[in-house]
Amino acid sequence: MNFTNSLLKHIDKLVGTLRDDEELKEVLKRKFTKKEYKIFVAFEEGKSIDEIKTLVKDDEETIEKHYKVACKKLNQEKFKQELVSYE
Repeated sequence: MNFTNSLLKHIDKLVGTLRDDEELKEVLKRKFTKKEYKIFVAFEEGKSIDEIKTLVKDDEETIEKHYKVACKKLNQEKFKQELVSYE
């Protein structure tokens, strides 16, 4: 999965350059809950809602809520600061 492209789709305003994919993956794992991370990655990999339901054992409404929360977190300034490389 290309984390850079996925994140750029969801971040409204970004100052700086995103870190490399491995570092982004680690930041997301640290900042998202386990369930938010699984759901975010599954959506970005193009999995269907039924596949995601099986993966996280939750209903559609809860899955969509977790995805929205994850996307909202991406636009928090402190979160964005950890995603950006200042080199």
